Amino acid sequence: MGDIRQSLLPRDVLSAAKELLYHLDIYICNLVQSGRQPPQVDSKTQELVEEFILHTPKDRNTPARRMSALQELQLLEIMCSCFQEQSRDAVRQLMFSALFSLQGNQADESRMSLLGKLVSMAIAVGRVPILECAATWLQVLVDDYCSMVPGSGPTLQNIHNASPRFCCQFITAVTTLYDLATEELTPPLELLQMIVSWIQEDPGLVLINFLNTALSGNQPISSLDVTPLGGLMRWCVKASLIYSRDKKKGLTNGSNECEPEVGPLFSALHLSVLQVLMLLPNILNEKGLFGRLALLQVESLAALTSDLSRLLDQADKHTHTSSTDSSGLCELALDRLAQALQVAMANGALLCSREDLRAICSRLPHNNLLQLVLSGPVLYYNNIHTPPLAFSPHAAHSPIATHPPHAPHPPLAPSHPQYPAQPFLTGMQFPFRPSH
Repeated sequence: MGDIRQSLLPRDVLSAAKELLYHLDIYICNLVQSGRQPPQVDSKTQELVEEFILHTPKDRNTPARRMSALQELQLLEIMCSCFQEQSRDAVRQLMFSALFSLQGNQADESRMSLLGKLVSMAIAVGRVPILECAATWLQVLVDDYCSMVPGSGPTLQNIHNASPRFCCQFITAVTTLYDLATEELTPPLELLQMIVSWIQEDPGLVLINFLNTALSGNQPISSLDVTPLGGLMRWCVKASLIYSRDKKKGLTNGSNECEPEVGPLFSALHLSVLQVLMLLPNILNEKGLFGRLALLQVESLAALTSDLSRLLDQADKHTHTSSTDSSGLCELALDRLAQALQVAMANGALLCSREDLRAICSRLPHNNLLQLVLSGPVLYYNNIHTPPLAFSPHAAHSPIATHPPHAPHPPLAPSHPQYPAQPFLTGMQFPFRPSH
């Protein structure tokens, strides 16, 4: 491709970049079709990319070509279309590598700047091929780092000591992405082990972003929760059923007979989540937020109980293990849900009446511990009349003098026929009162 440089020089910056992308696509297609292994872009092509797309001058005496903001936006759009229209993944991956693989020279700064803008646009407009190429690029980068830097494993493991806020936001994003809805959305074992070790070592890590976030009444609701508590709670409750289901599929396919048991990991994670919830009263009181700010949203809880109901139904219909094993997994999931609900409500993380809680959990099968929680005492908050802040999904209302009467709940869909409905025993006592 070195002979096209003279034809690119007279063009304006945007036209030259567009023309080079066109020729680069043809060049890489021919390279892949040639069957040469491994296919590799030559140095002259890399120089053209740096000169006409990254705008790094070929020699020091040549002034750098500059794009306007509008031209840069147009270039990003052209690149998005180029990757979208190329149907062969091998060509896309090699082209992405030619554009953004680090070369250890002065063009790398421009390379990273353009990559960040391109990925941001791809996220905004849903350009999946670019996101997949970026994921592969990042994986290669991490693999290269791990293979070239001695002792890099402990470095990654201990990154929470270097930047707790990064790790907290990382956990929030991971638990939002890996929601256990499918086998593909189940967190990899190594990722799970790393997150559990972080939280076990420092449970307060989960609250770092909340402690450093300025809350205001006009702040928009974030796409991510202010803490990863909701996502971690979802992991702990659904884990026993999800991993049991996936393990059966793996055994059927003969693929994961030797995989380690994840049960102890989720048991440790569940304990850590409960410990974090018990830290909240002092923190919320210091901020004047106890009874005003719900870190666990009722809507998320309703979605969790709906998912759990579906999983319990599937476990009952499709289980190939003994009834005792299946029943034990179901009870474990319900016990963890009950424990998390009680501790969250008692410590101000979940602002929900028992009546609403019973409606949310009505489709779940009977569980002794869950019944105790649903029948428990009413919880009062000192600031119950104070309008909720921005992180609550409910709009702020003016303070009111008395509680309005509750509107009747709409009738719920029928519960699972194979499970007894979760009844509310009106005459049931709640004798448990912790003495310390």
